[in-house]
Amino acid sequence: MDLFDYMKETTLEKESPLASRMRPATLDEVVGQEHIIGKDKLLYRAIKADKLGSVIFYGPPGTGKTTLARVIANTTSAEFTQLNATTAGKKDMEDVVKAAKDRLGMFGKRTILFVDEIHRFNKGQQDYLLPFVEDGTLVLIGATTENPYFEVNGALISRSIIFELKPLEKEDIKKLLLRAVTDTKKGLGSYQAVLEEEALEFLADISGGDARAALNALELGVLTTARGGDGKIHIDLETASECIQKRVVRYDKTGDQHYDTITAFIKSMRGSDPDAAIYYLAKMLYAGEDIRFISRRIMICAAEDVGMADPQALVVASAAAQAVERIGMPEAQIILAEAVAYVACAPKSNASYMALNEAMESVRQKKTTVPPHLQDAHYKGAAKLGHGLGYKYAHDYPNHYVDQQYLPAELEGERFYHPTENRYERQVREYFRKIGKDC
Repeated sequence: MDLFDYMKETTLEKESPLASRMRPATLDEVVGQEHIIGKDKLLYRAIKADKLGSVIFYGPPGTGKTTLARVIANTTSAEFTQLNATTAGKKDMEDVVKAAKDRLGMFGKRTILFVDEIHRFNKGQQDYLLPFVEDGTLVLIGATTENPYFEVNGALISRSIIFELKPLEKEDIKKLLLRAVTDTKKGLGSYQAVLEEEALEFLADISGGDARAALNALELGVLTTARGGDGKIHIDLETASECIQKRVVRYDKTGDQHYDTITAFIKSMRGSDPDAAIYYLAKMLYAGEDIRFISRRIMICAAEDVGMADPQALVVASAAAQAVERIGMPEAQIILAEAVAYVACAPKSNASYMALNEAMESVRQKKTTVPPHLQDAHYKGAAKLGHGLGYKYAHDYPNHYVDQQYLPAELEGERFYHPTENRYERQVREYFRKIGKDC
């Protein structure tokens, strides 16, 4: 490295974005991703022991893929080299392989090749790497935001361990922001900035698990905000929202706004107002509400408020919840909107839910026994005790129905379920009338 290269690296280190400067140098500085780099996990042990094989890091932007690669670079005794798949050509790859072969042959030293955005390598480029990964000339670390099972050569996949990185938790983002605002060496500590609690909560929440987005917003706020009367730079909620270019929605996920909004959301679906229900859905999504929480509330409303008037509502809500888990944001909001519209527009009945409430009250108040003819007659000695004796098999009778006592004798004549006249429950009432059953 000559003087000009040294000056260039020194300048880049000082002038690079905050998110780049704050990258952890050691495993102990890494925040989040405990499911793969917790102290008892395989990746943590492999990095610490410097015995890492080929791996692919897969996850959304800002979750730490490049950070982990840098940590490995600082930890390993192997030679660490890097290519970016968006700019690297065949000649760059050939140079890396030749240097790796020479290093291994002359010094017995391994080479770790980090390929950022590996999904952008075409099939030919990925195929070129394959024999050198297979024979140990290169240890490959790939990073991608795309599903590697679709975007990366199957042969490379089979020779690598895939680690999926998840969006950082809100508390992880807060920890990184506080570290950045106080770190005088790599962060913004020398600016004497004060990150107010509301702004901290907002940035951690609205960044959606992307540490880079949160740190970029913080840096912009600190660099563009005038000092206050106390000589400090105060980053308040308004400043934070301007820096991330998103309007603040007053929505504390543990406070009144959370409960008021979710209550209004449910009442709007129950009240068959799809416009209001979708508005409150949009408000929750905009504020970063957990989509799994929203989908659970839709399922509950489908069962409690639509009920047997349209049993398909619960099927739609359950399918939506499953799809939301599989797809994630931002596309999950499309699925949620469909489920909300269906439940809001469906006919309503709480008859089954009210029937359960009445039955539960009866269970609490009265001691009952199962009628003998409904009891199990299959276990040893049961038939001699009269269990199952006199039971009428419904399918042996016209319309597959026979009148017999099903409730315990202590509750004979009780009725819990009262079907309404709404859509499917009207069919239930007609069926009951047809078989002569009181409804």
